[in-house]
Amino acid sequence: MKRIERLNAILIHLQSKKVVTATELARRFNICLRTVYRDIRALEKAGIPIGAEAGTGYFLSGQFHLAPVSFSLAEASALLMGEKLMDKMSDHETREHYRSAIFKIRSILQPEGKDYLESLSNAISVYNRATVSPGFDKLFLPEIQQAIAKKQVLAISYHARYSDETTTRLVEPVGLCNYDSRWHLIGWCRLRNSYRDFRLDRISSLILSDESFAAKTHISMNEYFAQHLFSSGEANIRLHISPDQYKLVGESKYWYGFQGEKELPGGDFQIEFVNSDLKGFAQWLLASGVKVTVVFPAALEEIVLERVEHLASGYLSQQ
Repeated sequence: MKRIERLNAILIHLQSKKVVTATELARRFNICLRTVYRDIRALEKAGIPIGAEAGTGYFLSGQFHLAPVSFSLAEASALLMGEKLMDKMSDHETREHYRSAIFKIRSILQPEGKDYLESLSNAISVYNRATVSPGFDKLFLPEIQQAIAKKQVLAISYHARYSDETTTRLVEPVGLCNYDSRWHLIGWCRLRNSYRDFRLDRISSLILSDESFAAKTHISMNEYFAQHLFSSGEANIRLHISPDQYKLVGESKYWYGFQGEKELPGGDFQIEFVNSDLKGFAQWLLASGVKVTVVFPAALEEIVLERVEHLASGYLSQQ
């Protein structure tokens, strides 16, 4: 990136937030802090009213506004990709908000950019298995985002995956994340008195309460996932499987946290996964019809055996 382009990008970045740190700018533009300081001084000499607070960061005067920005073809393409993803990975209300915003953005594109997006629009699709869930079109995403930003306690009705039990809980939201093609709310559950991972398509009702909570009492999203095997990158499931059975696993392994594999001396394969939902993982193994040896954890082997016995007893009772 040429310096003049970087200076303009820094200016846009400064206008995007109340306060921007030098470290943040250095990371985004892959430059050293000394270069950040020089660029800031260059913008100040050009008449840009940049304020600074020691130990906090840089900010623009509230009276300063950039002229309407333009988008490159690459940026316009990124907007289109975001639109396609949002259409399949959010609920109805969020999709409507995004479409409203994207129409406003498209309206300021140059004719070349508009034509470019139009030519790509019908050639890009996103298929997401999560959209088949009956509750996927009402995920309460706007309400949860508001609760996170304003530190509001949520009252939710939550349906457990492996039982018909629906519980009402008060939750202090920590953050939102998307994995396994599902949106999840991470929050402090007052009913269980611990942090919990709630799948949004299992929330049947949600109310924003008037009660607020102190954000500093909770760990961050990064800290939460660092404490859970799901996100730590360390495999928590290891299987041994013969070559003929390995073919049955196919591409579906990538949906269940596939981490890596290696061929063993005897010809079998060792496959490792990172997956926090052992019951769901066991269900996938049984549905795949694949024969495996569970190396660890022992809990997964117990779940598989329990499910097999349950299925067998059901068939025997019909004879």
